[in-house]
Amino acid sequence: MSPIHLVIRGRVQGVGFRWFVRETARRLGLSGWVSNRPDGNVELAAGGAEDALEKLRTAVGNGPPGAVIRSVDELPAPEGNSLPTPFTIVR
Repeated sequence: MSPIHLVIRGRVQGVGFRWFVRETARRLGLSGWVSNRPDGNVELAAGGAEDALEKLRTAVGNGPPGAVIRSVDELPAPEGNSLPTPFTIVR
């Protein structure tokens, strides 16, 4: 499967969301990154096995305790094949 590129909207900053995404993605063996956006949302790009990417998509749709997910929106897939391994938090 192609890499995924998502924006998660809602109460996702200040609740451990990036750490939750990083740990989930690493446990699933995915490469990629997660970052806070200036607009208060969280963005991520991930690559790996199709079933693992679907599990990550489901996990971010639920979020960690304290998060309130309003939407998970698709962005165009990241360009190139250079997602960092292991999955990391940026910014």
